[in-house]
Amino acid sequence: MTQPAPTITVGETDLVVAAGGVELFRYVFVPDSPQLESPKPYLDPIRTRAGHVVSLFRPWDHVWHKGIAWSLPVVDHENFWGGPTYLRDEGYRQLPNNGTQQHRAVRQAETVAGVARFRHALDWVTEGGARIFTEERGLSARVLSDDVWALTVELAMTNVTDAAIRIGSPTTKGRDNAGYGGLFWRGPRSFTDGRLVTADGEGTGGDVRGQRHEWMGFVGRHDVIDETSLVLMLDAAENPCHPPQWFARSEEFAGLNPAPFFSEEFEIGSGDTATFRYVVGIADGDGAQAADLADRLRPLR
Repeated sequence: MTQPAPTITVGETDLVVAAGGVELFRYVFVPDSPQLESPKPYLDPIRTRAGHVVSLFRPWDHVWHKGIAWSLPVVDHENFWGGPTYLRDEGYRQLPNNGTQQHRAVRQAETVAGVARFRHALDWVTEGGARIFTEERGLSARVLSDDVWALTVELAMTNVTDAAIRIGSPTTKGRDNAGYGGLFWRGPRSFTDGRLVTADGEGTGGDVRGQRHEWMGFVGRHDVIDETSLVLMLDAAENPCHPPQWFARSEEFAGLNPAPFFSEEFEIGSGDTATFRYVVGIADGDGAQAADLADRLRPLR
């Protein structure tokens, strides 16, 4: 059966990708977030083909969580995640270091050969006003079947300072098993205590957090409709630190994050560019098809 080509509608601050009468996602590339939350582009709401929402925006427990966003808590001494910064031997402290990912220009916005594509340029600016990275970011969306669609996120970050920049996590600063940072998904409240799926089996966040995997999925249940959905994230083989350690949670809240800087800092030299690519599968149903879905996602760009 031929699947509908997704459409893309771009405004001044955001865009919407839809297919088959369902808004698959909204991407806000000029957010109005407070400085404390490290303003950054984000995808929310995100929906399955059936229209079920599988993301959460600005939850009260972590207001800097925004659906799916590229968020980095430790960039030298700067914070592009939001909220307080973890300091070795001191714990979390709120510092004047919440940086901003600023949209600069749209490069592409069109549907080509059944794939909706959007590319834009960004500047990474510290709270103190210094530009430290330029970035080229691309999003691609395509419908794979009646109950699955796929999102590809590609990023190229160039260090525009005269010194190397080291990217890490709270774990590289001394907090055990808290290596979050990178492409981070926050799931709905009803997904709490859901199931995490890997190529090796299923478990909870406590079971799999810190493990290395090419891909990981989260199966959650929706309130009201009593249906399940699967969100699966796959780390491209060419990414730094592949396969990554994963920051994953099912207890307290639903979260999924292939974290390339989990336990070791990653250095980007002056003038150098680091590239990352991730493919996210959004599916109606449970985790039984996770391994097959990962196979379908692997070659996508």
